[in-house]
Formats: sequence, structure tokens, C-alpha cells
Amino acid sequence: MPDSHLNSPEVAIIGGGPAGLMAAQVLVRGGVSVRVYDAMPSVGRKFLLAGRGGLNLTHSEPAERFLTRYGDAQAQVAGWLAAFGSREVCQWAQALGSETFVGSSGRVFPKDMKAAPLLRAWLHELRLAGVRFSMRHRWTGWSDAGELRFDTPTGERRVSAAVVLLALGGGSWARLGSDGAWVPWLAERGVAVSPLRPSNGGFEVAGANGTGWSDFFRSRFAGQPFKSVALCFSDTRGRRFKRKGEFVATDTGVEGSLIYAASALLRDEIEASGHATFELDLLPDRSAEEVLAEVRRPRGSRSLSSHLKSRLRLEGIKSALLHELLEPASRQDPLRLAQAIKGLPVVLKAARPLDEAISSAGGVGWASLDDALRLRAGPPAHQGVFCAGEMLDWEAPTGGYLLTACLASGVRAGEGALQHWRALQPASSEA
Repeated sequence: MPDSHLNSPEVAIIGGGPAGLMAAQVLVRGGVSVRVYDAMPSVGRKFLLAGRGGLNLTHSEPAERFLTRYGDAQAQVAGWLAAFGSREVCQWAQALGSETFVGSSGRVFPKDMKAAPLLRAWLHELRLAGVRFSMRHRWTGWSDAGELRFDTPTGERRVSAAVVLLALGGGSWARLGSDGAWVPWLAERGVAVSPLRPSNGGFEVAGANGTGWSDFFRSRFAGQPFKSVALCFSDTRGRRFKRKGEFVATDTGVEGSLIYAASALLRDEIEASGHATFELDLLPDRSAEEVLAEVRRPRGSRSLSSHLKSRLRLEGIKSALLHELLEPASRQDPLRLAQAIKGLPVVLKAARPLDEAISSAGGVGWASLDDALRLRAGPPAHQGVFCAGEMLDWEAPTGGYLLTACLASGVRAGEGALQHWRALQPASSEA
């Protein structure tokens, strides 16, 4: 049944992740009655899980380079970051009692490296300011009368609100609340929604024979890292990626920071061509000439593995990958072996499922939104609907870029919702 007038918020925010909470902060400071609805028992679950290994808040690199991390959505994200970028993220965290520091990679973390204290302080501040929370409220769309519909432990609940702000997340990590169930409810109202796709996720390898890793490689090396390697990839659109880092072998393929950084290009190439091939430099700190000279040295009675270990310190999973992907004739040819060490082709045949990815690409299209992130489409009852966060059609690599843009979009949508709410208020009359 619908909420009573006294219990109905002026602005209903659906989704208690960083974008929704930031929008709530903007709105409540503007004097608006705000209630946050979330399907889970508590808010910020993905935020907490992302911070288990150290909460990466943002990145310290220059703004111009920072913006390039958003690919095709740079033009849209630029305005958000101009108002709330990495500096503002640090100031926000510090205002909540979390001092920050810049790591050796340029990433910015709270000094205690934890997400929970920051989230607790944030929620305490929001509650003191008047934000109310309704948990275990799973949004199921709108009623014919334009009310918000929720499944709750006590049955269906309907809510009327002057303004609605959706911060429902994408489609990754559904167990934490972001399951993409909202897509058809917006699409049927004329909102353009690009399909949700995995971003910052792993990939399945074709292997030597197209069926993935061999049983030997999988059993011995799944879970082990490739450290100090460089990945080089060029796609059919002319985009190029080259970076040094590390990643991990999995049962089905590869994942990890270096793979995530290239994941958008790799995924798009697989969708366009059916596969993607990157070159892996196993010894990026050694020149091609040096590698060839060492490979050509006589090895006597030593095995090839022993020779590579002795001359180049190439061993373990790196040596095993050469045996896995390079045919025997090439391993015995010094020139081809040296070329493979400096640029071993690794063929990927598929991205891992969306629910395994750290984040998702796709979502509400820019043509369906105005600059304030308000939906253009929908019947009149739904014209006061704003969107924020990962449910919008953008993506970014890990490294603080995801969280920064989610927070920044919450600020932009919150400001838009606040202005829309103020425009709905009757003009005050002079006595």
C-alpha cells in the first residue's frame, strides 16, 4: 500500500551505493526530505567488498590524463570531474575523518586502508542530517499511478515522491545488489539502455588448441601471478594499449590488474572479431637483442628450461607459458624463441560472465539524459527521475577511477534533483 503523506519523502533515492549516498548528501544539505531505499540489509556492500584489499579512493595523476581513463564517455564525465574530481574526493574523505595518502602507483588510499570506518562515518553524518533509510526494499518499477513499487519482507509497498533518483548500479556482483533488473523497466518507458557488459573482468584463453589451458598448466599454475610483464594490444579500431604490470592465471584464462586495464579493448575486440590476441613481453626489462644473445648461447646438455633460467632468470609460470603456447619447433629456434619471450601471442576467446566482473559497461544512454542526469523519456509522472553511478553508460579501469566517477555523478544528479525539487515548490507570497 502507498506510504502516508507524512512518511513519503520529497526525494526518493533508490540504491545505497556511493552514487546514491553522495546524492543524498547533496539533497539533504539543500533542505530536502530524503529517503534511501535499498534491496540489501545494509548499504554500501560493494563499496565494503572493494575495500577489503585496501580502499582505492581515487588517483593522483593530472586531471587531463585522469579524464582519458573514461574512453568514449570522456565528454560526459568531464563535467562531473570538473566539479568533483580527485581533490574533492580526498577532501570529502578527510572531512569524515579519513586522512589519505598517495601510494607508489599514484593511487590514493585512506591511511588505515579500510572502507568500513569511512562508510560508518558517512552514514552517521547522513543520519544526523536527516536522511532516512529503508532496507530490504527491492524496487520493482512503477505502478500505473506512477508510484514506486517495492518488494519488502512484509509485502509490497508503494511510495509517492516528488522526485526520484535512481542509483541502481550495473550488473556485476549481483549478490551485493547490482543485478541489472532495472533495465527492462526503463526500456519499456522509452529510455535507451545499452546492454550491460563485463568490465574489469577476466577472460578465457583459447590455448594451444582452442580449448583453453592444458590440464598440466591448469593444475600447476592456476592462481599464480605473472609478475613484471608487459602487455601490448592493438585492436581493429586502431586503439593501442601497452603497459607493464602483473596479472594472474586462472582455471579458464587470465585476470588481474594488467588485464583489467586493457579489458574494455579486449572485450570490444572479441565482440567484433570473435577473439582478441595480445602480445606478452615476459622480460620487459631486457632488450630484444640481449634476450636473443642469451638464447643463442650454447646450452650443452642442459634442458631448455634450465638454460632460460640460468641465462635469463626465466622460470616458473613464465617458462611454463612458453611451453604451453609455443610449438616445439619454435622453442628450438633461437630467433623465434627470443621473439616469443619478448612478444608471446596470447589468444582470448571470451570474456568471463558479467556477474564475475568488478564493474559493468553499458547502461542508460546519454541521449536519454540531460546535463543534470535527468531522464528525458517517460510519461509526465516520471519526468522528475534522475540517474547516477554505474547504471549510466560509462566505464573505467580500476585504480580509483570507478569510485571517483560514481561519487561525482552522485553530486551532479543530486544537484540536478535539488534544482528540480525547488522548481516544483510554490512561489512564496509576500504578506
